[in-house]
Amino acid sequence: MQSHYDAELKDTVRYLGKVLGETIKSELGQDWLDRIEKIRKDGRASYQGDAQSSENLKEIFKTLADKDLLVVGRAFAQFLNLGNIAEQEYNSAMDVDVTIDALFEHLHKAQLSTSSVEEAVSKLNVDLVLTAHPTEVTRRTLIHKHKELARCLKAIHQESLSTEDRAKLETRIADLISQAWHTEEIRSVRPTPVDEARWGFSVIENSLWEAVPEFLRELDLRLQQEYKVSLPLDAAPIHFSSWMGGDRDGNPFVTHKVTEQVLLLARKRAAKLFALDLEQLQVELSMFDCNAALRDAVGDANEPYRAILRPLLRRCTQTRDGIADYLSGNSVDSGNWISHNDELLEPLMLCYQSLCDCGMEVTANGLLLDTIRRVQAFGVHLLRLDIRQDSQRHADVFSELTRYLGLGDYAQWSEADKQAFLLRELGSKRPLFPANWDASEEVQEVLNTCKVISEHSQHGFGIYIISMASEASDVMAVQLLLKESGVDWPMPVAPLFETLDDLNNSPDVMRKLLSVDWYRGYIKGRQYVMIGYSDSAKDAGAIAAGWAQYESQEALVKLAEEFDVTLTLFHGRGGTIGRGGLPAHAAIHSQPPGSLEGGFRVTEQGETIRYKFGMPTLAKRSLGIYASAIIEAMLFPPPEPKKEWRDLITKMAALGRDNYRATVRHDPNFVPYFRVATPEQELGKLPLGSRPSKRKPSGGIESLRAIPWIFAWAQTRLVLPSWLGVMRAIDKVKSEEDEAIVNEMFQDWPFYRSRLSMLDMVFHKADPRISEEYDARLVPQELKRFGKALREELQESIESLLALTGQESIMDKDPQGKESMNIRAAYLQPLHYLQIELLDRIRKAGEDAQNSVLERAMMVTIAGIAIGMRNTG
Repeated sequence: MQSHYDAELKDTVRYLGKVLGETIKSELGQDWLDRIEKIRKDGRASYQGDAQSSENLKEIFKTLADKDLLVVGRAFAQFLNLGNIAEQEYNSAMDVDVTIDALFEHLHKAQLSTSSVEEAVSKLNVDLVLTAHPTEVTRRTLIHKHKELARCLKAIHQESLSTEDRAKLETRIADLISQAWHTEEIRSVRPTPVDEARWGFSVIENSLWEAVPEFLRELDLRLQQEYKVSLPLDAAPIHFSSWMGGDRDGNPFVTHKVTEQVLLLARKRAAKLFALDLEQLQVELSMFDCNAALRDAVGDANEPYRAILRPLLRRCTQTRDGIADYLSGNSVDSGNWISHNDELLEPLMLCYQSLCDCGMEVTANGLLLDTIRRVQAFGVHLLRLDIRQDSQRHADVFSELTRYLGLGDYAQWSEADKQAFLLRELGSKRPLFPANWDASEEVQEVLNTCKVISEHSQHGFGIYIISMASEASDVMAVQLLLKESGVDWPMPVAPLFETLDDLNNSPDVMRKLLSVDWYRGYIKGRQYVMIGYSDSAKDAGAIAAGWAQYESQEALVKLAEEFDVTLTLFHGRGGTIGRGGLPAHAAIHSQPPGSLEGGFRVTEQGETIRYKFGMPTLAKRSLGIYASAIIEAMLFPPPEPKKEWRDLITKMAALGRDNYRATVRHDPNFVPYFRVATPEQELGKLPLGSRPSKRKPSGGIESLRAIPWIFAWAQTRLVLPSWLGVMRAIDKVKSEEDEAIVNEMFQDWPFYRSRLSMLDMVFHKADPRISEEYDARLVPQELKRFGKALREELQESIESLLALTGQESIMDKDPQGKESMNIRAAYLQPLHYLQIELLDRIRKAGEDAQNSVLERAMMVTIAGIAIGMRNTG
């Protein structure tokens, strides 16, 4: 069956490539098509190791005019886009129940009791947090065309398709590919935070709205069949939050006005979607039999279900239209807007119970149940908006205030003095902020954000995250700001521990916090902590960061048990191993025991949202992976690491950290090499997300965000942050210690094994030959030895990993993933050589290259390579 699908995928990629070729020929003629076909063939041969084909690519790009380089870049970026679409459709065509099947097979083998399964299911709590970074490189208008193209591909693969219908679909496919070819693939301006939020809403509307109730229906059915266990009607095992419009850390474009607009737009989209559901229910629920409770609610109405749903539909449309009017600047009466889930749930549940009481369970468990599940998963706010801000911004408020009040400078106080001040004010009944205080613009923005929180329903918000939190006072400061702004409900405040030092210090910080009586009363037994993966890996390398994250979580779990607090760990993972990215199943099973008791909260970032949730079938599959992995991990928790494992991984982490920092921090050649060997500086010109690429415009590597840091190395295929220093550390420990223990760790410890498994994938994406080509053309002679040393370490690391895992070649244990990359690699090869040519021309042209066709072609290659690598960071 697998080989059939593999052949089908390759055939689909060839077919789409041929249609794109015909589109190019229609516009530019046969000569251009022949030229692109020659480049494609040389690209494939170059990837397979043919040196002459590599020289051919270099020579043809040297001779082409700037505008012609743009055409070539666009062609191969489009080829890669089409390849990804074919693969998405191929994946969605595979059995979406595979993960659920595997779960139940595992449960049966373990002969678990019904009560054990029921308890694990009752604890299932997945909170997927949609974020805009790393940024989606593909424009929304193209995403729409790609989704329609995927629909056509699914239809054309139906065996029962008539010749006439096939011809119609082929015409539509050609039409869509032509539309995409004649559309600008690069945005002319950066998206705003509101644009990013709208994109997130569209993912819900176009995919998750359908996928979530379908997935829950299938999970519920299997539980009933296998264990006589049902998902309760009020269960919300999967729900959604967002950072889009709420994440202001380092993003000056996310203001309190933007946050308020996004909150309202989310409610408007939810009202629109629930109105559509209610319209359909109105049509279907025409029955006259009802129970006494529904009859009491509607009186003598002939069609009781329609009678109770009609005013609900009206209120949804009033909410939708009223918010639109308000955002247009018109005066509105919001008194009849739906503002709480119960306003939807109560009449829907009345209908559900009545249908069941009257023998119409089959109808109750149809569209009506789907709508109830949607209220539980999405609610009237669509998703819950998180707020994120840097701890320094909160401290600045109190520094400015205490100076104004003549109390000194809060920033200069000791931690004990800060806590004493904050606790005193938290217990005070008088206002803290003077009415005539003229706060600075930055401080006022923080206060305005807190005011927006106070003016909107708590059900529209998730949690408040504090970046760079290092002390208990960082958390208490936010709680005081919220109190003084009129927030009269306990908004969860989560410190984000992201650097290596912060992760190591996190248990001490949380112990101090949980030791405060007032604080324990405030949190009411529930604490959120966010674990940062991006900055810790950038700070100390992959293995040191991974172990610090593990130890931090392990200590926090024990601390929560000591203080009788339910801990929810929030994982700020990215799409790559350098930013904490792991396949969901491996990520969950590599967590410390007990870390899932408070639920699983994780970021879904940028382009990974589209790859995992962009179509209903893909979304169902991804939800199945999460749910089955979490249930399994709760029922069959991973082992606690043995002392000898801890000792060895601690040595590996320390060596890995020192290896990584010796290169990235301490070698004076590193920064100059990084600047010239990668398109890091050119990346800043690509209008991707709304957030600047650097925290400080004038800063160096330390100020560069983790996303462009990873992105730049992915472009040159060195993917350095994901592996640098790791295997050398492991090899050194293996050579000095008991090798049998290291092998045992790989066999029996999911945390350790998952790190090496991800390196397997990283090394398949890496290509030292491509990195060498960037160096040969762009790096001055005195720095070339630096790149050579890195590639030598990369090759050594690959060989070490193969020896440790017993594989003959990289990705042997994942043939599908290996073939997926191989299909795209032949199209990626020309883009790399083209990017090298463009970088050389742009750097020689200097300021003359600004806003030129060269820069546009450069942006196309950056986006194209990101699409081919399937990650921007």
